[in-house]
Amino acid sequence: MSINNEHSTFHLGERTVKRMGYGAMQLAGPGVFGPPKDRSAALAVLREAVELGVNHIDTSDFYGPHVTNQIIREALYPYRDDLVIATKIGARRSADGAWLTAMSHQELVEAVHDNLRNLDREVLDVVNLRIMFNAHGPADGSIEEPLTALAELQHRGLVKNIGLSNVTPLQVSEGRRICTIVEVQNQYNLAHRTDDELLDELARDGIAYVPFFPLGGFSPLQSSALTNVAAALGATPMQVALAWLLQRSPNILLIPGTSSVKHLHENLAAADLVLPDDAVTTLNGMAAQ
Repeated sequence: MSINNEHSTFHLGERTVKRMGYGAMQLAGPGVFGPPKDRSAALAVLREAVELGVNHIDTSDFYGPHVTNQIIREALYPYRDDLVIATKIGARRSADGAWLTAMSHQELVEAVHDNLRNLDREVLDVVNLRIMFNAHGPADGSIEEPLTALAELQHRGLVKNIGLSNVTPLQVSEGRRICTIVEVQNQYNLAHRTDDELLDELARDGIAYVPFFPLGGFSPLQSSALTNVAAALGATPMQVALAWLLQRSPNILLIPGTSSVKHLHENLAAADLVLPDDAVTTLNGMAAQ
């Protein structure tokens, strides 16, 4: 199996990455909190992903917290020269695992240093500012203050590239006036396409779009149309969902997560799955269901 094929890469800042990456969220315990049940399995998944050619890993120090970054460091340090590790700041976890806002200047500074320490990096490749006006989805409001704080850390040489997460189109426009934005990370998948217009705009401007919950997240995608297309192609429904995203737009970078080597192989195989036009038409109809 190979994840090398035509149009299989896109740029993320000054770096070029494979469009099929890996998301580290599932390396933490249940609810993305605490340690994994099987730390050796988590290490094995990361090492296998990189061995198979993945060179874009998405993480955050508030996964766990600290857990996934520490596992990434243990599994992969010293890092390969072509590996890009993107992280997120703007949130924190309470003692009972709740997701809390952490967008003050001091909290953002501390978050960058936490990521640097736990990943054992001198500079972070990509830092996405996750806007937490509403933890469950984008909400209106100016992002100037927290983004300016992050841009200051970039000017200090601690961050190479900046992205935005959980944002509205207006916030993306505001952000692009403040600093260079190399990616936007929002929820997007076969059934959740609120960002269609934003995605196309970013593609025109050569900015990466990284959909989180590409397979539905905590409520996995379920559709008879998806099941039927997958059966006809001899693939799994989740492989078809990932392939649809790759064909949707050339600036989409995928970061499906898993704690299983078997599922990792299945996810990466989706990069070689080409959906015929009739299948794409069928799948496009899922958003209206």
